[in-house]
Amino acid sequence: METELQGSFIQLRKALFQLNEKDTSLIFTAQALLRWHECHQFCGKSGQPTQKNVAGSKRICPSSNMIYYPQMSPVVITLVSDRTRCLLARQSSFPKGMYSALAGFCDVGETLEEAVRREVAEEVGLEVDSLQYSASQHWPFPNSSLMMACHATVGPGQTEIHVNSQELETAGWFSLEEVATALKRKGPPSNEQDGTIPFWLPPKAAIAHRLIWEWVQKQSSSSNLA
Repeated sequence: METELQGSFIQLRKALFQLNEKDTSLIFTAQALLRWHECHQFCGKSGQPTQKNVAGSKRICPSSNMIYYPQMSPVVITLVSDRTRCLLARQSSFPKGMYSALAGFCDVGETLEEAVRREVAEEVGLEVDSLQYSASQHWPFPNSSLMMACHATVGPGQTEIHVNSQELETAGWFSLEEVATALKRKGPPSNEQDGTIPFWLPPKAAIAHRLIWEWVQKQSSSSNLA
């Protein structure tokens, strides 16, 4: 196939740096549906094989008559700010040098606001003072999730970070100048002369990028007004 189409297969995460918004949405949907069908071939009630409909939008168990629809797990992704800096973190599974916003699954019975406050407290030991919803995005990694993006602020003098090493590799506060510079980098940067890697941010296809871009725009506007 690669020879016939004069192309090559690459990992989907790496492809995010090259795909446009329309293609990204289509591929995310396809990835999520393929993964869901692969993992739901048997009925949870009868244990018998399920069958998918022609459109591939659901699976049916002929034995129990149960109908299964693709589901998404709710996830909160939050960019924390102390009003002059924003907090970025990285997990050990991230590509080298990449930092992002905090993210975590919502627990059963939680509201969006409760999940944000809990995740921020659990991962970096900070108490959220206020929060604002931004936008949402379907995300197919590792399984289908609905990412709900928020901006959160912490109170003055409440900025000491306590990293949960079971959740994160590291986290820190970054200035407007540092983040604005990182936003201009297109994909993983090259090593510096001393061997270090400048920190970089998720691609535009990720909602984390949008959160960070919104924060930079707001901070830049405030600086201009001042």
